[in-house]
Amino acid sequence: MPRATAYRPRPLRSAAVGALALALLAGATGAAASEPRPEPVRPAADDGWSAARAAAYWTPQRMAAAQPVDGPPAPRSQEAAAPAAGTAGAPGVGRDFGGLPQIGRMYLMRGTGAYFCTASVIASPRRSLVLTAGHCLDGGSRDQQLAFVPQYTQARPQPHGVFPVLRSGGANRIWIDPRYRSLGHDRAAGLDVAFVEVARNAAGRRVQDAVGADRLLLHPGYAHKSVRLIGHPGNKPVPRTCTNATSRFTSTDRGIPGSFLRIDCTGYPGGTSGGPFLAHYDPATRTGDVIGIIGGYKTGGTSPDTSFSPYFGQDIARLFALATAPVRS
Repeated sequence: MPRATAYRPRPLRSAAVGALALALLAGATGAAASEPRPEPVRPAADDGWSAARAAAYWTPQRMAAAQPVDGPPAPRSQEAAAPAAGTAGAPGVGRDFGGLPQIGRMYLMRGTGAYFCTASVIASPRRSLVLTAGHCLDGGSRDQQLAFVPQYTQARPQPHGVFPVLRSGGANRIWIDPRYRSLGHDRAAGLDVAFVEVARNAAGRRVQDAVGADRLLLHPGYAHKSVRLIGHPGNKPVPRTCTNATSRFTSTDRGIPGSFLRIDCTGYPGGTSGGPFLAHYDPATRTGDVIGIIGGYKTGGTSPDTSFSPYFGQDIARLFALATAPVRS
């Protein structure tokens, strides 16, 4: 198994692509035609979708009324049995809390409906990258008015401002492996990842400078003793946190091939898709290493008490390399 590698930016510097990203770019040059390709042009600053417009559009009322992209949870399945009930704060027992600055909601309009998923800031050279689940943002041109709102709660809906998703040539700056769309959510469940580039907020700050960022950990392995799971449930005014061990889950369904991370944490229904699995969480910096996101197997699972993640192996490494590649001028 390849060694785990994390992207670690230089402190307080906006600068060049890190060594990991460079290595991944080199590995991506021989990728097959069906795999993701770099963006060919430099994006416009906002393509008319500015931070001021996004903040005015996503009012507290519209955000509170938004529905989870992934919908309410389905009935519990046998392969995802919930852990026994316990005391809040105990392993596997979720609790509501005030959130972390680098984790929030990704909002979008699809038709006349307002929707959201959970998303988090990932350390990157341009300090503007957000991670969520691919199934949250695979609507293509149907998805409009996209914006990231870190540490959203109903009581404080825009504590750090609103960061509109960048647009280039009329398209949102989103990286999803094209095989996820062509093969579908089940057959390509292991590719259920989206990287999103966001513009500065109305105060002119880049998202990583405003709220910090977690590190993306590639090839992390499956078994971790202590992982923190954070998500924004659609039925709650605040986010949810839980800590438990992760394990490897290998699907026996031929229609959903592959192995996935699994964690048992109570109370993660629709809305939590895209929520990060945080390993090596440091209470002093309030950051950690993202080893997964709620998604993948059955787009994250059929029980609100058991969540899955695609494995962050070479396919996700290649996608991250493309999302962090230098932009052509």
